Amino acid sequence: MVNRLAHATSPYLQQHADNPVDWWEWGPEAFAEAERRGVPVLLSVGYAACHWCHVMAHESFEDAGLAEYLNGRFVAVKVDREERPDVDAVYMEAVQAATGQGGWPMTVFLTPGKEPFYFGTYFPPRPRHGMPSFRQVLEGVDAAWRDRREEVGEVARRIRADLAERAAVYSAGAHNPPGEADLHQALVTLSRDFDQARGGFGGAPKFPPAMVLEFLLRHHARTGSEAALEMAVRTGEAMARGGIHDQLGGGFARYSVDAGWVVPHFEKMLYDNALLLRAYLHLWRATGSDLARRVALSTADFLLRELLTPEGAFASALDADSLDEETGQSAEGAYYVWEPGQLVDLLGPADAATAARLFTVTADGTFEHGTSVLQLLADPEDFAEYEAIRARLAEARTARPAPARDDKVVAAWNGLAIAALAETGALLDRPELVEAAERAADLLLAVHLTPDGRLLRTSRDGRAGANAGVLEDYADTAEGFLALYAVTGEASWLQLAGGLLDTVLKRFTDEASGALYDTADDAEELIRRPQDPTDNATPSGWTAAAGALLTYAAYTGSDRHRTAAERALGVVGALAGRAPRFIGWGLAVSEALLDGPREVAVVGPDGDPGTAALRRAALLGTAPGAVVAVGAPRKAGEPVEDGEAEVPLLADRPLIGGAPAAYVCRHFACDAPTTDPAALAEKLGVAVE
Repeated sequence: MVNRLAHATSPYLQQHADNPVDWWEWGPEAFAEAERRGVPVLLSVGYAACHWCHVMAHESFEDAGLAEYLNGRFVAVKVDREERPDVDAVYMEAVQAATGQGGWPMTVFLTPGKEPFYFGTYFPPRPRHGMPSFRQVLEGVDAAWRDRREEVGEVARRIRADLAERAAVYSAGAHNPPGEADLHQALVTLSRDFDQARGGFGGAPKFPPAMVLEFLLRHHARTGSEAALEMAVRTGEAMARGGIHDQLGGGFARYSVDAGWVVPHFEKMLYDNALLLRAYLHLWRATGSDLARRVALSTADFLLRELLTPEGAFASALDADSLDEETGQSAEGAYYVWEPGQLVDLLGPADAATAARLFTVTADGTFEHGTSVLQLLADPEDFAEYEAIRARLAEARTARPAPARDDKVVAAWNGLAIAALAETGALLDRPELVEAAERAADLLLAVHLTPDGRLLRTSRDGRAGANAGVLEDYADTAEGFLALYAVTGEASWLQLAGGLLDTVLKRFTDEASGALYDTADDAEELIRRPQDPTDNATPSGWTAAAGALLTYAAYTGSDRHRTAAERALGVVGALAGRAPRFIGWGLAVSEALLDGPREVAVVGPDGDPGTAALRRAALLGTAPGAVVAVGAPRKAGEPVEDGEAEVPLLADRPLIGGAPAAYVCRHFACDAPTTDPAALAEKLGVAVE
C-alpha cells in the first residue's frame, strides 16, 4: 500500500510514499481534515539527502504500530524544505526560538490553524541521551491536546506573537548601508572567530564559509588587507586538503563533523558546490594558487558529471548514505571511505603504501569501523604518480553502489551554478562550462519562467512543480543571468535579469523601509510572512537581491535599482560587527558598493583579438563587484537589431584610433579609455595569467 505522497513531485516525499503513516502534503486540505477531526497536525520537514531524516523514517515512520497510533490522533504532514523554504523558514525560526537549536528532520506540532505549540528535530524510537522516544512525544502531545487544550492554545498564541515581534525588527525602518568602519569591524570580529590552526571559523561542526570567503577576498582587493587574504587562503587550503573535499571525484560535502575538516557529513549539495566553485575561482584570481585552480576545475567537473540532468539543468543533491556492500545495509559515507586492505587489493602493496601516505588512510581509520576519509594534506612530490593512483581509485569507486540523487531542479541553486560555471569557463578557458551554464539558463526560461514573468521554484524531468518561486529564486537566477551577460555579451541575459528584478521590487519589497520579504505579496499566507537577511547554507534572498540589483544598476544606470540595493543593505550595517559570519554575502555586496562598483565597457568588433584581450583583462580584475559589458561601439539612441537589448553602459564609447578600447567608471566619474590590457588590469586589480 502507498499513501498520498506517491503522487508528489518531490523525491523526498516519494521516499515516504510506502510508509504506513497516512501522510498528507502541505495544503489547505490537510488542515481542514485536522479541523474536521479536532486533532493537531504533526509537521515533519526534511530533504532527500538528509541522513537523520532517513534514520527517523526507518526507525519510526516505517513502524506499523507507531504509525497506527499517529494516524489515529494526528494529521501527519510531510514537507520537503527544498520545495517549500517558506514553510521551513517560519517553523524553523519557532523551533530555534523555543529550543535554542534547529536542524532536520524538523518535527513540529501545530493547531489546525497552523500555529506551532511543541517542537523538536530527530526523536529516537526509544529514550536515549536524554531525549524522549518519538512514541513518548506523541503520547505527551496527545494528552496535552485532549486534557489541557486551553494551555496549548495559549502557548500557540504566545509563539505567534513572538514571531510577529521578530519580523517587525527587520521592517522597523531603514539603516544606512555599511561604511568603511562597519566592514573593518566585521573583519575584526571574524578574526576573533578564525581558527588559526585549522582554518575556518568557530568549532565543530564546521561549515564551508563560501559567502564569508567572498567578503574576505573583496575586502582584500579593495583595502589591501593582508589579514583578510590570509584567512581566505588558509581556509580555502584547509578545506581543499581535508575530507570534506572529495579527493577522487571533486566537489564538497555539506559540512565537517569535526573542526579539522577531516570527516564530512557526506551529502553533496548543488548550492555548496556552486558557491565554493566561485569562491575557489576568485581565490585563484586573487593569488594565482594552483591548488585553488585545481579545486575549481574539479568542482566544475563534478557538477557536470554527477548533477547534470538530461534536461540540461542541475540536480539538487547526492545522498549522504549508500549501500555498504559488506553489511548489505545503507550507511553514511559508504561510497567514499577506504580501508588499507582495499588499497592493497586494488593497487598492490607498493602503490597501496603510496596511496595510504598520500591520502592519509590509516590502520585505525579516521572514520568508523577502521575506514578512512581520503585527505591530501600536502601536494605530492610526483604529480604523475599521484594522478595515476587517483584515477585508479576513482575508477574502482564507480563500481560501488552510488548514493541516490535528488534530481529535482531548484531555480535559485541553478542560478548559483550558472554564475559559477559561466565565470569559470571564461577565466579558465573551458568553453564547455559556459555552454553548460547557458543550457541550464535555457531550462529555467523554458520550464520555470511563466508567461507573466513569475518564477516557479522547482521542476523535475522537465516538468515544473506547483510551488511559487521565493526571493532567493529571483535573486540568484538574476545573478546567474548577469554573469552570463558578462561572459557572453548577449544582452538578452541582461534584459531577462532586469525583468526578474522588477518583480523583486514590485512583489518582495517593503516600500516604506526598503526591507525585503522571502515570499511575494500574493504568496500563500502563513502565520507570518518569512523574512530573514542572514545567510544560511546559501546567501539570503535579501542580500542576494541587493547584489543583483546593484550589478544591474551598474550596467544600466538605473537609479531606482541602485537605491533599492542601498536600502536593502541597511540591515548589513546593523549586523556587520555582531554576526559577520551570518551576513557574509551582504558584506561582500557592501564591498562592491563602497568600491563603486566599477563599470567596465569594452568596445570592439566581436572576434577581434584586441577585444578578447581587453575582455579577459576585465574579467580577471579583482575590483569588488566590477561589471563588464562587451560589444560593438554605438551611439545612445541608435536603433538596435531586432531581438537585441540596449546596454546603456556601452553607449557613446567609440573605438580609440580604430582599435578596441576599455572604459572604466566608478562613483559617476570615468577614467581615460585604454587600448592596453595591462593598463586595464592595473585599473581593476592584479590579473593572473
